[in-house]
Amino acid sequence: MSQHPAEGGTSKKQPHPICWTIAGSDSGGGAGIQADIKTFNALGTHGCSVITALTAQNTAGVSAISVTDPDMIDAQLRALKNDLMPRAVKIGMLADRNTILAVHRHLGDLDVPVVIDPVMVATSGDVLLQSDAIQSLRELLIPRATVLTPNLPEAETLLGRTLKNTEDIESAGRDLLALGSQSVWIKGGHGSGATAQDYWTDGTQSLWLTSERHPQGNNHGSGCTLSSALAAALALGYEIRDALVIAKAFVGQSIRLAQPLGAGSAPVHQGGWPEFEGDLPWLTATAEEGNNRLRFPDCGPDRLGFYPIVDSCAWLERLLPLGVKTCQLRVKALRGQALVHEIRRAVQIARQSSCRLFINDYWQIAIDEGAYGVHLGQEDLQTADLAAIAQAGLRLGVSTHCYWEVARALALRPSYMAVGPIFTTQTKDMRFAPQGIEALRRWRRSLSYPLVAIGGIKKHHIATLLSAGADSLAVITAVTEAEDPEAETRHWLQRVH
Repeated sequence: MSQHPAEGGTSKKQPHPICWTIAGSDSGGGAGIQADIKTFNALGTHGCSVITALTAQNTAGVSAISVTDPDMIDAQLRALKNDLMPRAVKIGMLADRNTILAVHRHLGDLDVPVVIDPVMVATSGDVLLQSDAIQSLRELLIPRATVLTPNLPEAETLLGRTLKNTEDIESAGRDLLALGSQSVWIKGGHGSGATAQDYWTDGTQSLWLTSERHPQGNNHGSGCTLSSALAAALALGYEIRDALVIAKAFVGQSIRLAQPLGAGSAPVHQGGWPEFEGDLPWLTATAEEGNNRLRFPDCGPDRLGFYPIVDSCAWLERLLPLGVKTCQLRVKALRGQALVHEIRRAVQIARQSSCRLFINDYWQIAIDEGAYGVHLGQEDLQTADLAAIAQAGLRLGVSTHCYWEVARALALRPSYMAVGPIFTTQTKDMRFAPQGIEALRRWRRSLSYPLVAIGGIKKHHIATLLSAGADSLAVITAVTEAEDPEAETRHWLQRVH
C-alpha cells in the first residue's frame, strides 16, 4: 500500500508531489482551478495551474466567460514544463477547440497520469464547452486520459444517448473506453435515491462505488474536487482503485463540511485527508450489491485480544487450555474428507473451550460444521457465497491491505477487519509493503470495526500496537516457532487481552 503523505519511516522531509490543473477560473472560488488548488493542498500535493478561461461566476451562476488566448495557454504550459514537472495532471474546462488543440500539443511528452473531467455544463446550467469542441475532445484528449470522469449528463452528451439504469451505465463505460481512455469513472451524483453510485471500469475490471447521498444544495465544485482529488492521489503513488476510494471519500467529506454561502448552491469545503468512516464509499462488483449490503454478527463485548493462527487441531489442543479465546485454523495441507474431519474436530475443541474459532478459507465446511466464524482474504471474497455465510449466522473476518480493500470490506459490514502486514513478514509472499504503525493509527481513527493487526508482529511491538488502536494482535510464527510455545502463549495472553 502506498503511504499517506504523513506516514513513513524516515524523518527526511520529502517535497510535495506536483499536480497540474488545466481548467477555468471561478471568480466565486467554488469550482475550477480554485477548487483544484484547494484540493491539491489539502491532500499534500503542490498545485500548479494553467488557466484556460476566466468566468464571472458566483453561487447563482455564470454571467460571463473569457476564453484564454491559445498562445497564453501555450506559454503557461511551457513555463511549468521548464521548472515544475507534474506527477499527475487534471484537465477540466477547455471551452473551445482552440483551447483543446493548445493543450493537446503539450500532452504527448508527459508520461504521468492524466485525469480528464469533461466539463460541459456548470452546476447552474451554464454551457462551458462549445458544442463544436466536443468532437475535438473525443478525438484528441480522451485517448490521452488515464481516467475519464464524466457525470451522467456528460456521459450522455459524449455518447449521444440517455442512460436510464445501471445496465445503461455499464454499457456506457464500455463505449467510452472505446474512445481511447485507459479507464472511465461515471459519476452518479446526478442520480436519485438514497445512495450515490459511481461506476468505474478499465475494460478488464469493473466496480461500483456507493456512498450515502448528501442532501442537495451545497455541492458547487464537487465534480472538480473529485477529479483533482483523484489526480492528487495518483500523484502520491496510490494505485488506481485506492485513488478512486480516496477521491470519493474526499468529495464526500467536502460536501458534508460545506456551509451555506451566497444565494445559490454553496461550494464544497476541501478539508484535510478523509478519515471519517461515513465518508468512505463501499466497493462492490454490482450496483445491486451496493444497495443491499450484508451485515455479519459482531464478536460480542469482549475484545478479540490475542489471536494465534495455527494449521492443525494439535495446536488447538495445546493452546486453548491455556486460555486462548480467539483463534484461526488455517489448514493448507489437507483435502477432501481429511480436511472436513480436521475442521469438524477443531470446531468441537473450540466449543469445549469457549474459543472464538475462525476457519480460514473453507467457508462451506465451516457452515456445515457450525463454526463460530470464517476468515476470508480478498481473493476469496470473489468466490465465496457471502450471503450463505451471513444467513448461517457465522461471523466474518476480512483481510485488508489498502484503501480499496477496506472499501470492499465495508460493503460486507464484517465482524472484524484484519489490517496488515504491519511489519515485514516471512510467513507468506506479500503483494503489499508493510503498512506500519501510522497506517494502523489512521485506520483506527477512520473505522469503527474491531481491527486485528497482523504481519511480522513480535513481543516488543505489543505496547505500540495496542496504543495505536489495535483490538487484537494476530501471530503465527511468534508462537508456532517459539522454543516453548506454551510459555510464549502465556506471555502474550498476559499482555494482550
